[in-house]
Amino acid sequence: MFSRVLIAARGEIALRILRACKELGIETVVVYSKADANAIYLRFADRAIKIGPAESSESYLNEARIIAAAEVADVDAIHPGYGFLSEAPTFAEVCRDCRIEFIGPSPEVMKIFGDKSKAREVARSLGIPVVPGSDGPITDDQAAREIASKIGYPVIIKAAAGGGGRGMRIARNEISLASNLMVASGEAEKSFSDSRVYIEKYISGCRHVEVQILADRHGNVVHLGERDCSLQRRHQKLVEETPCPVLTEKTRTELCRAAVKLMKGTGYRGAGTVEFLVDPNGKFYFIEVNCRIQVEHPVTEMVTGVDIVKEQLRIAAGEPLSINQNAVKTQGTAIECRINAEDPANGYRPCPGKITQFYPPGGGGIRVDTHVYAGYEVPPFYDSLLAKLIVHGRTRREAISIMIRALDEFVIEGVKTTIPLYKEIFLSRAYLQGAVDTSFIEKEFFHGST
Repeated sequence: MFSRVLIAARGEIALRILRACKELGIETVVVYSKADANAIYLRFADRAIKIGPAESSESYLNEARIIAAAEVADVDAIHPGYGFLSEAPTFAEVCRDCRIEFIGPSPEVMKIFGDKSKAREVARSLGIPVVPGSDGPITDDQAAREIASKIGYPVIIKAAAGGGGRGMRIARNEISLASNLMVASGEAEKSFSDSRVYIEKYISGCRHVEVQILADRHGNVVHLGERDCSLQRRHQKLVEETPCPVLTEKTRTELCRAAVKLMKGTGYRGAGTVEFLVDPNGKFYFIEVNCRIQVEHPVTEMVTGVDIVKEQLRIAAGEPLSINQNAVKTQGTAIECRINAEDPANGYRPCPGKITQFYPPGGGGIRVDTHVYAGYEVPPFYDSLLAKLIVHGRTRREAISIMIRALDEFVIEGVKTTIPLYKEIFLSRAYLQGAVDTSFIEKEFFHGST
């Protein structure tokens, strides 16, 4: 096992990784920007190193400064968390060249899955169904029109190097196709420095379901079941739960087998998530792989008892998985909602500022992953996530009841949050019945202008 790990992340995931390291007896080094100088996890780390100003490009996205900090602190490995450099193959390559273990898959595998069109090709070659669409990036408007005409409208335009819902646009007819291509391409260039886009058939009424995978260096690959991530706004996940309330056992088995097959077929190593769309008839289609720890990983931990971050650390250190597939058992239902510093009543406007009161909920079946506290200043430079509220119940109904009670107890003052939105969602008949899809939030809980 490693003796010292640098955590190249911020916010709640930095604290989450730090805790896992501490429990494994690993020394921790955290890096921080000027805006995060008062982060609570700086107190708990063995060492904290400032790497730059608030701007991500000069701090958390600055590979040279992070590597310099790692070399100064003499660490064995770097855990990138999620976001920032977590899915950057160039950074993983630099770590390898510097003989620092990157806690994640190899750069070669990251390059495959970082290119969404290439990932589709690999999945198709392994016999895993993909959404009908272009075989590669779109080169011009004429090619786009031909493909859209062939697969039928509506279509969705996606950034080839995309993620996080950026560089995605829906075109419902030929008139909107050209303009949306331009917008998606421009957004892709701005977000990922890669303007390439591809086209897929837009499947209405579908659910977004993902499978959590762990794979070690010894050829062992296991899945930890699926998560339903259908409640989204602008392709950004808001609520996740496991198990998916509408999957049949047959579909669940096939979905998980497909995910394991894909990861084995590409030589994947570490924790990763294989994402699918599931249509109203139960037919599923591969869409992408996330080569990192997911924001929503706690729901899987709650039902399986497996610490996914600790498994990441063990895998990167060359140890075999601590579990096999037969040992993976799930119990009950877990649900997570992301508490953001946003105002749903005003187009989800970000609300940075000082938190004056902070009282998280407690009691049985509740977990709160957060880095904030009363007096914490929410910076305007990063993601607006304040906390993840996770609940676990013996049944889905019980989990929802615990969530409603937890939201009533959760007090955050000084900034607007998404807590009122979640109170509406979890009391809605459609959610209680599991009758939701990826368009549910836009159709039923649209608040204000965007």
